[in-house]
Amino acid sequence: MDLGISQKTALVLGGGGGLGSAIALAFAKEGANVVVADVNDDAIKSTCAQIDKLGVKTLGLNWDISDLSLVEEKISQIEQSIGSVDILINITGGPAPTPAAGQSPEVWEKNFKLMVLSVIAISDRVLPGMKAKGWGRIVTSTSSGVVSPIPNLGISNSLRMSLLGWSKTLAREVARDGITANVIVPGRVATGRIKFLDEQKAKREGRSVEDVAKESTSSIPVGRYGEPEEYANAVVFLGSSAASYITGSVMRVDGGLIASV
Repeated sequence: MDLGISQKTALVLGGGGGLGSAIALAFAKEGANVVVADVNDDAIKSTCAQIDKLGVKTLGLNWDISDLSLVEEKISQIEQSIGSVDILINITGGPAPTPAAGQSPEVWEKNFKLMVLSVIAISDRVLPGMKAKGWGRIVTSTSSGVVSPIPNLGISNSLRMSLLGWSKTLAREVARDGITANVIVPGRVATGRIKFLDEQKAKREGRSVEDVAKESTSSIPVGRYGEPEEYANAVVFLGSSAASYITGSVMRVDGGLIASV
């Protein structure tokens, strides 16, 4: 299938490692030019080096997206180097495991800025360019916690949930401009984040990490953690021309983990 994104410009936030790196590479394999934004220089260089081998343009940006004052500077740099952003993949870091109760306003505010305001501000900045072309894709990666809240991830469950309301509202506002906005929900995909959460749970409960991972995978119908590339394939589809009639949706890539419809 021709996904119709050759020579499109994709900006992948958090593109240096884990899910973001897999997504950046998947877009490059489809012929898209890719901007890798991350706070880890080594991760940026590694991902960009792999993309370079695929013969498309790439740009690595060290970018702390929680600093909203950098949005104009970074997007302008992309526009001058590669061109306006056609495809925006919103991925943010997750907060430390915590209960919902008892967190300070400062903690909530810090994470809201990183996980929600950054996504909104960057999306708003690239939307005019998409509207001018009559084509654009905004895909926001969240967590299975937005469908089935995950114990001890109170901040993550709460803040990522707000992105669903934002994306759904935005989708209706920009549909006539040829722009789609969708949310994609990862289940347990084998990344550093999942390893960290398994380690934290093992520590809290006085168990081995292997035992926690075994219990975790036993609850997934397919019987294993997902691979980053499997998640990336779904993201690329939503970011393509082939998905032009899908907007305002929430897609799960979870191996059947979430039991509800």
